[in-house]
Amino acid sequence: MIDFKVRAPQDVEAVLEAVNEQVSKVVVGYHEQVEDFLMCLITRGHILMEGVPGVAKTTLSKTFTAVCGLSYRRMQFTQDLLPSDITGHYFFNQKSGEFEVRKGPLFADFVLADEINRAPPKTQSALLEAMQERQVTIEGNTFELPNPFMVIATLNPIETEGVYPLPEAQLDRFMYKSVMDYVSEEDELGIIDMKSRPSQELERVLDRDTLTSIWTLYDTMHVDDSIKRYIRDIVVASRNQETLTLGASPRAGEYLLYSAKAHALIAGKDYVIPDDVKAVAHKVLDHRLMLSIDSELEGVTVPSIVDDILAKVPVPKTREGPGER
Repeated sequence: MIDFKVRAPQDVEAVLEAVNEQVSKVVVGYHEQVEDFLMCLITRGHILMEGVPGVAKTTLSKTFTAVCGLSYRRMQFTQDLLPSDITGHYFFNQKSGEFEVRKGPLFADFVLADEINRAPPKTQSALLEAMQERQVTIEGNTFELPNPFMVIATLNPIETEGVYPLPEAQLDRFMYKSVMDYVSEEDELGIIDMKSRPSQELERVLDRDTLTSIWTLYDTMHVDDSIKRYIRDIVVASRNQETLTLGASPRAGEYLLYSAKAHALIAGKDYVIPDDVKAVAHKVLDHRLMLSIDSELEGVTVPSIVDDILAKVPVPKTREGPGER
């Protein structure tokens, strides 16, 4: 294991570099998505990964988990998947003559919900309690989930048959939506070259003690009142758009705050500036906003609306240095 002593924000920046270096031994070209994973881990949030088949969504999540040294379970969502298949159930143990609980795959630090939109709404909804409350209820009994607990859900954007669109209530519980597109031609060649050579051994970068130190730094990040008002103004502005039928929820404002803090921390700062909010706005807001039918027909896109909001909401002037607070 690579030994990190995380005492300052600059150390977190070094952790990200080390994670990227290790992940690059298996997955080429997705440094931005690795940062997205780490940000969700720091903020204790969940992530929705959208991408066509074959872009290494599953491989990336599994590799990131291995580098972090945390437990990992994969669930392949299908049309016949039942809620008890993911939460667990009670069974009668004939040897002991008692009913015992068999915990489902949700009881892991990282849970991959592969092709989440293939499962019916009843099964999708079984994730809601786990994602929000960090617990599951099995036949009336409540069980705490591990800490950390992070759901990584993959979504294929091109499939229209045999799938169930995620309801807005569930989309809202994903802090981040990260889109994995095709890599560049240079990275494509790098993938082919890497697959022609023996695989490299991964080194673990994180452990629970290191992660706890990162959480301590994150929880003590300075956020000026002007930044809080800036986040508030962005969220409220999204609700006043004629092109949208659904604006950002209060939870979206919370996640903008959490993500901006994590973005600043990964950049080696102990305070948040407006650029941190702008940097995470699309990944926090885009999947939460719903276009009106007229806007869709006119070719308006959610990212363009978010860009317009960011351009119009006044940017606060903040004091940036810890010594200037």
